[in-house]
Amino acid sequence: MNSIQKKILLLTSLVLIFMSSIWITLTYYNNETHKQYNEILKRYLTMNDVTTASQQSIADLNSYLRKPISSNIIRFEHSKENVRKAKRDVLKLENKANQFTLTTYVSLIDSLVETMDRSVIFFDENNQEASAKEFEEATRISSYISEMTLTLLDKELTTYDIFYRGIMQQAEEVIRLGIWLLLIMTAILFIATYWFSLSITRPIQQLTQAANDLSNGRFKKPIKVESNDEIAFLAKTFDRMRININNLIGEIKHKAQLEHELQQNQLLLQEIQFKSLQSQINPHFLFNTLNTLSKKAYLEGSEETSDLLVSVAGILRYNLKQVDRSVSLREEIFVLKQYIEIQKARFTDRLHVRYEIDEDCLFVPIPALTLQPIVENAVIHAVEPKVEGGQLIIRVKDLQNKVVIEIEDDGSGMTPQKMEEILQEKPVQLEGHSTGIGFPNVVKRLRLFFGEYDVIRIESTQGVGTKVMIFIEKRGVKQDDESLNRR
Repeated sequence: MNSIQKKILLLTSLVLIFMSSIWITLTYYNNETHKQYNEILKRYLTMNDVTTASQQSIADLNSYLRKPISSNIIRFEHSKENVRKAKRDVLKLENKANQFTLTTYVSLIDSLVETMDRSVIFFDENNQEASAKEFEEATRISSYISEMTLTLLDKELTTYDIFYRGIMQQAEEVIRLGIWLLLIMTAILFIATYWFSLSITRPIQQLTQAANDLSNGRFKKPIKVESNDEIAFLAKTFDRMRININNLIGEIKHKAQLEHELQQNQLLLQEIQFKSLQSQINPHFLFNTLNTLSKKAYLEGSEETSDLLVSVAGILRYNLKQVDRSVSLREEIFVLKQYIEIQKARFTDRLHVRYEIDEDCLFVPIPALTLQPIVENAVIHAVEPKVEGGQLIIRVKDLQNKVVIEIEDDGSGMTPQKMEEILQEKPVQLEGHSTGIGFPNVVKRLRLFFGEYDVIRIESTQGVGTKVMIFIEKRGVKQDDESLNRR
């Protein structure tokens, strides 16, 4: 066990011992006092029960004499039994001080029971006058019992007055004892706390001084702490850290020199790459050339070729303008139609496309080049492998708070593994004649753009077809051109 833990346990043990001692002492005296109070109170209540039982029995007897029914006689017998029980309880209270009075008191109770019994007997024999006389006698005895109860209570108060004063004095002594115990415990805790804190704060001050030296850059000064607990171990660890930092500073200086040389090499490499780019074909030149070829084909009567060149030029212009920007769904659909026209020129009657577009939903923003890679994937995997070709359905639907874009084909479908790879944004092998923008890349861009994971879903059944659904929230989508191009 470590030294600081031993000190804490010792201090805690002292506190627990003193607190337990005080608690046990006070609890013992408190229980004794409660027992004495309860004994006195029990004597008073027992005597009072006699008065209550005698009065109740007189009342029940009167009820029976007025209305002699079975329920009243049962109630009277019950009250009479309570009187006998009260008498037995009173007999337990006998002592030298109340012996004579208590004997007379018990005799009165017996007389009360006998008188009430005679009243009932006369009543049952239809001797109303004798019964009434006995009832009056029982009432008078009940009054005597009440008066004698007060006499007994007065004697009890006189007898236990000295005892009560002793209890009060004992309570005062307990309070004084508690105060002394608290003072002693406070003094001991103060001394123990001072000793405990001094054994910790002094090494911490030495460690703090060493930390100040390190903060001022004096890494060569050894760290020494005079202690035999965990702080000494901390000081040794701190000293090893000082040595490691000193060595690390030397390594950082060496790495900084290497990084400077690397930056110089990177600048040289960028210059080489820039010169390499200069030697490539200018995309704008290619765009202008396509426009020229389109006009020439139109003038020569090749209108279909001219339209095809216009679509290619439109896609090229769209790609040049919309890099890293958002566009409206209307623009994306327009360019998608140009791409499909190019594919129709390739597949002729094998490619069938149906549009179901809600024009009121075309204002929502979407990342550029989102729909074309999805349609391209459908053309490559759903239309091209089939001799008879295939059908694509492009829908834009309004679902209250959302706009849903669906691209559905009737191809051979995807395997669950393939759908999982796409939704997990895993790179896939690109087809040789694709545009180079992968389906997983589209998924990643949509999630980044809208800040939601469940923005795209794929439903596919092998041998039936595949449906790709994109969900766009309507909130805050009616934006101006500046907000549309913020990304």
